[in-house]
Amino acid sequence: MPFAKQTPRIFNRENIEKINPDQSGIYGLFREGSWIYVGKGDIRQRLLDHLNGDNHCITNAQPTHWVDEVVNGDPSLREKELIIELRNRLVCNEKIG
Repeated sequence: MPFAKQTPRIFNRENIEKINPDQSGIYGLFREGSWIYVGKGDIRQRLLDHLNGDNHCITNAQPTHWVDEVVNGDPSLREKELIIELRNRLVCNEKIG
């Protein structure tokens, strides 16, 4: 798994709301056998946005789990690394950064 030592969590409101607000970093959405999306920002808020249907591709791909990494500073470099590493397997990332 490209994310550092992760225990995947089920992609639902209950689990997302357990995350402390204002934790900046990167996250990956997936379901068994398929990476769906890698993103960055306030992890809790971005996951809630996706759960609420802000991205049609993510909604249609029906992620079941997510992993994340809290990043000190700008998470853009780490996001780019993961997108490049997973580029042929991501369903919904159209660009890097």
